[in-house]
Amino acid sequence: MRGFWRALRRNRLALVGGVVVVCLVGTALLAPGLAPWDPNRPDVKKILDAPSAAHPLGTDALGRDVLSRMLYGSRVSLAVGFVSVGIAMLIGTVLGAVAGYHGGLVDATIMRTVDLMLVFPRFFLLLAVLAFLRPSIWTIMAVIGLTGWMGVARLVRAEFLALKEREFVVWSQSIGAGGLRIVWRHILPNAMAPVLVATTLGIPAAILTESGLSFLGLGVQPPHATWGNILNEGKDAIEIAWWLSVYPGLAILVTVLSYNLLGEGIRDALDPRLRQGVGRIATRRP
Repeated sequence: MRGFWRALRRNRLALVGGVVVVCLVGTALLAPGLAPWDPNRPDVKKILDAPSAAHPLGTDALGRDVLSRMLYGSRVSLAVGFVSVGIAMLIGTVLGAVAGYHGGLVDATIMRTVDLMLVFPRFFLLLAVLAFLRPSIWTIMAVIGLTGWMGVARLVRAEFLALKEREFVVWSQSIGAGGLRIVWRHILPNAMAPVLVATTLGIPAAILTESGLSFLGLGVQPPHATWGNILNEGKDAIEIAWWLSVYPGLAILVTVLSYNLLGEGIRDALDPRLRQGVGRIATRRP
C-alpha cells in the first residue's frame, strides 16, 4: 500500500482527477444546502433568463434555476454511476471467479454467455430493454448494471486462471483448505486490482450512458433533474439559451475526464513494473 500511494502521489494528473472527484461527490451530498433555489419551482417571470447574480447559470424554459437543477442532477448522475457499476462489479466478479477457478464446462458456459452478451451493442440493448420498462432512476441503475458486467467477468477470470496455479494456492490445497476459503482468502484479494481500476473507469461510462438516455428522453424522467435531461431541454433553445447546453455539457466533460484521470493513475500505481521503474528513477536522482 505504501508503494501504491507513493506512485499515485507522483501522478499529478491522477491527483487532480481525485480532488475533482471528491469535490463532485461532496457537492452532490450537500446539494440541498448549496442549491440557492428549489430546483422544481417554476417562475414565469424568469423564463430563459441569461446568467445573472440571482441565477448564476440562468434559467430554463419554465423559469427554474439551472444551477439548482445541476446540483440536484449531480446526485442522480453520480448515484447512477456508483450503483450501476456496483451491480456490474458484483455480477462480473462472481461469474469471473467461478469460471476461472472451476474451468472446464463451467468456464466454457459462462464465457460463451459473455460472448453472446458482447455481440449486442450495449446502447441499443439498453434502448430495447427500456422500451418495455417504465423509465426511472432504479430501472436505469439496474439495466446499466445488468448490461455492463461482461468486461469485469473476463478480467477476473484471467486473474483467477493465473493465480490458481501459484505456489501459495497449491500449498493451501495441499494442507486441505476448502475451495471457498482458497477463493475468498487467497485468490480474490490478489485479483481485485484490475477490478478496482475497472470500477473507477466504469463510473464515467455509466454517467455518460445515463446522460445519453436522458438526452433521448428514455432516462430519468422530469421533473427530476439530471444533466442529460437538462441538455435535452436545452437543445430546442440552443440559439437563444446557450447556457442550457454549455453548463451541463461542461459538467459531464469534467466528471468523465476526472474519473478517467483517476482510473489511469490507479492502474499505473497498481502495476508493479511501473512502480519499480518510478523507484529506480527516484533512487538515481542526486
